[in-house]
Amino acid sequence: MASALSSLRYGDSLSVVAISGATAVLCEAISWLLIYRTTTYNSLRATIERHSRKLDAMKSGSSSGAAGSSSQPASSSSSRAKKMDRVETSLKDAARELSLAKLKSGAVVAAVLFVVFGLLNSLFEGRAVSKLPFAPVPLVQRMSHRGIPGNDPSDCSMVFLYFLCSISIRTNLQKLLGFAPPRAAAAAGGGLFPMPDPKVN
Repeated sequence: MASALSSLRYGDSLSVVAISGATAVLCEAISWLLIYRTTTYNSLRATIERHSRKLDAMKSGSSSGAAGSSSQPASSSSSRAKKMDRVETSLKDAARELSLAKLKSGAVVAAVLFVVFGLLNSLFEGRAVSKLPFAPVPLVQRMSHRGIPGNDPSDCSMVFLYFLCSISIRTNLQKLLGFAPPRAAAAAGGGLFPMPDPKVN
């Protein structure tokens, strides 16, 4: 496919984009087989969404209660705050478990991306695959002009184009297929290495 597209005008660019798109589809298929279709993943996702809705309802109830009545007992406010803390903790724990569950497919996807990158690097090494409509800033130019002979700053390397395509195509593909991680998981900060809770200590 890459050789057929390379014979066309902008063939190198189309080849990189096409391979990036095919790789994104393959990676999502692997993720679906290993993660997205499992009961554990769907259960954790449902738990995150449920805790997120519950926390939002508690926050909105708390704000409306504070606006309507400034003479609430301190014990009632303390009880509500403790309940919210418990829900937030449960949400962070579920988000952390979701991140751990995705590690299994992450290793396989990383291996696929490594192989594809090596293939593209061998096909387009030392060649400009595209032309940028602008001269990038020096920091970006180190990547966009990486491995290309000459001094034309608008020359675009395979590495830069593949990087842009990988980010945009896979992110939008996940949203299209409904595989994007829940927003509540990111908002909870429940990754593998979460930030310390400021309420502790």
